[in-house]
Amino acid sequence: MLTSKQRAFLKSEAHSLKPIIQIGKNGLNNEIKTSVRNALDARELIKITLLQNTDEDINDVAETLEEEIGCDTVLKIGRVLILYKVSAKKENRKLSPKVKAI
Repeated sequence: MLTSKQRAFLKSEAHSLKPIIQIGKNGLNNEIKTSVRNALDARELIKITLLQNTDEDINDVAETLEEEIGCDTVLKIGRVLILYKVSAKKENRKLSPKVKAI
């Protein structure tokens, strides 16, 4: 669980990120979940967009990803979702030491 200060820090870090995963008409399938898992392991902080042609609700997507992947939702705004998870690989942990220090 993230504190409000940690969320604010991660939100500012994610501001300059471009969305790397897009959820479209196929919805939240296993391939998307695998992509999210791999991206979080590599980057710790990712931005996801839900395209207009998807039937998925952003709240449902966030809840599903939190339960199945174990990530934290930093921000949900419009059709944009920002997720954070400490990387399993030690060499990819660039943000987590800063987040823990807050």
